[in-house]
Amino acid sequence: MRALDIITKKRDGYTLTDQEINYLIRAYQQEEIPDYQISAWLMAIFLRGMNSEETAALTLAMVQSGNTVDLTGVSGIKVDKHSTGGVADTTTLVLAPLVAAAGVPVAKMSGRGLGFTGGTIDKLESIPGFCATLTQKQFITCLRQHNIAITGQSGDIAPADGKLYALRDVTATIESIPLIASSIMSKKIAAGADKIVLDVKVGRGAFMKDLNQAILLAEAMVKIGELVGRETMAVLTNMDQPLGQAVGNSLEIQEAIDVLSGNGPASLRDACLVLGSYMLVLGGKVTDVPTGKAVLNELLQNGQALLKFTDFITAQGGDAQIVQQPSRLPQAKCNRVITSSRAGYVQNIYADQIGYNAMLLGAGREKKGDTIDLAAGIMLHCRIGDYVDKSQPIASLYSNSMEKLDRTQHVIEMAITIGDEAVKPPALVLGIVDRNGYQANTFK
Repeated sequence: MRALDIITKKRDGYTLTDQEINYLIRAYQQEEIPDYQISAWLMAIFLRGMNSEETAALTLAMVQSGNTVDLTGVSGIKVDKHSTGGVADTTTLVLAPLVAAAGVPVAKMSGRGLGFTGGTIDKLESIPGFCATLTQKQFITCLRQHNIAITGQSGDIAPADGKLYALRDVTATIESIPLIASSIMSKKIAAGADKIVLDVKVGRGAFMKDLNQAILLAEAMVKIGELVGRETMAVLTNMDQPLGQAVGNSLEIQEAIDVLSGNGPASLRDACLVLGSYMLVLGGKVTDVPTGKAVLNELLQNGQALLKFTDFITAQGGDAQIVQQPSRLPQAKCNRVITSSRAGYVQNIYADQIGYNAMLLGAGREKKGDTIDLAAGIMLHCRIGDYVDKSQPIASLYSNSMEKLDRTQHVIEMAITIGDEAVKPPALVLGIVDRNGYQANTFK
């Protein structure tokens, strides 16, 4: 085979064979094909697309480029969850212990954040002593003993994806449904879970701004799962306003504790109940989503979910006293309360602006290698549709730099708009995608 012939074939709109895709990925991983040829191939895919079989073949080729996690020695159906990312998206911190408490093993490899806030691993590392870099043996031991294990993604998991992503980032080929879908699913499949629930965010604060595009992405990922023997379904959730109230690393740990204690913001709790219910269905613990929601809600109320979170922290070396004493988490030296300039109804909370300014406060990274301020972030005190009085607090800013507070205050004030007309809060769950396709607003 020649790379040039494969590039030409895709450029002209033809379907590539599994052998051709495997050859390209293997040869590129072994540095037998230069970046400029793979860049041309990526652009051909961007312009011509890939069908489901091609996308599945690309996914498996990237899985096979590195090591995979073997979880066959762990009893039960192992379920993983992946979010495409958003603002105040604290779902993993709540879902993993909640679903584990229900008896479904949750095996998760997570990454560090590049953008609004840190990733799940950064958030967990705001817990003193927490070890987020487990060996495969430690990972499996934690999973066997506690039904939950979360570790940082190692470089030998789907390494070809990392190389391709670096090229996509500089060749204007990021926004390709087949390339996005195969990138996400290659890491999920390599991580060893039997079944996968996807949380596809849609809206201003998400990568996918348009519902139709988000549906296409969800359908592509679900189809990949079907073709490679990993049952997968996706929940499409609204990200026009932040999901939770906390935007920042240690702040989100505190909010996760609140939700696991049966409190916390209703939006985050409801999203976790929906996603968790589907995880229980796929894990074989319940037969339908309403039953799953009832089971999980009981675990929040009776303290079992919080107890599982405590066990999880302890098992991975963290200071479990933060559950009762959140002040043991990193605390910002500087804070500022933003109040409403008028009375009225909250019309919009622009998630993208909230997230971007949380990053400017220090909660996220503008580029790889940046140091995160684990105490920095934003705590919102209102939701779209709420009525607020004049001078009522609407947000609190946290940072270890007074200059950063000064720089972001005005933007945050502009990101929360207040008017005279009452508005209806936006729907949280927009629909689901499973093997039967897209179904709008199925969860009540």
